Amino acid sequence: MRLEEFPSPGNKKDKMISRVKALFLLAFLTGIFVFMRGFMMQQPQLQDASPSVESCHCEKCFPEDDQWFVKRFDKSVEPFLSTKYNLPVDAFNWWRGLQYEKRNYDVYNKTVERLFQIFPPSPDVLKPSREHCRRCAVVGNSGNLKGSRYGQLINAHEIIIRMNTGKTEGYEADVGSRTTHRIMYPESAIDLDNSTHLVLFPFKIQDIEWLNKAFTTGFHGSSYVPVRAKIKANKDLVMVVNPAFMKYVHQTWLDKKGRYSSTGFMALVLALHICDEVDVFGFGADKDGNWSHYWEQLKNKRLRTGVHPGSQEYEAILRLAKLLIIKFYRGW
Repeated sequence: MRLEEFPSPGNKKDKMISRVKALFLLAFLTGIFVFMRGFMMQQPQLQDASPSVESCHCEKCFPEDDQWFVKRFDKSVEPFLSTKYNLPVDAFNWWRGLQYEKRNYDVYNKTVERLFQIFPPSPDVLKPSREHCRRCAVVGNSGNLKGSRYGQLINAHEIIIRMNTGKTEGYEADVGSRTTHRIMYPESAIDLDNSTHLVLFPFKIQDIEWLNKAFTTGFHGSSYVPVRAKIKANKDLVMVVNPAFMKYVHQTWLDKKGRYSSTGFMALVLALHICDEVDVFGFGADKDGNWSHYWEQLKNKRLRTGVHPGSQEYEAILRLAKLLIIKFYRGW
């Protein structure tokens, strides 16, 4: 056997010392890393500035440098009525012209006063939090949802806003099955389960009267279509949209185009005010250019958007999507 094949006592000692030094060095570096990590966690973290800094903790935040958006988005506008809110007279005068309301401001105030004797004094809105991102799906009723297979994607959202009589049963694969907020007015009212918010878009004083009576004595009145006398819903989850918010959407977002905004577009702007991330489904015409509902066979192909400024609304949606403020799912 050759001499070099035998382990040298000196070599063995040197190797032991090297290992001990390596362990000490590793422990030292680990200590520095732990210290720096704790130090950095205590320091204030820089955030991108935005109109909603208090809730800007999600993947996307509102831009400050786009003048088109900054001109339109006004965080100070109250989306819902509450006992702490007084509707300005100029907003009432604009609102009363939507459906030719003849009664005056005093009648409106008395009707709203009765409203909060039945329903909660403030809306049940999920508050912004740095630890929680409020993800919302606004689901319109466009025929472009047919065959979209968006159902599971829609169901994954925390807040799911649907409009009027938009159906889910039988259409779950395309539109989902869950609803957390149902926007309606008396002429489009449907019964709700106990966990869904009823969000009333009032277009006249009678609409607020209907809400008061549909939960109590029963409503007996007339409109351009038959109106339900009673409705099933959780009265603790009722929310009434502020007429001044409706005015704001029409005048600020749509530059006063059309007589007033569609329910769907108002719902989208509402979502921008109460959500951190907004995904939009079921808006616009279908692939053939027709404005239709996904659960109906379109009979009148000349039907467009009526008194609502459909083209301006759609352009605004595309602009919001381009700015990455919303995600817009076309469906085709």
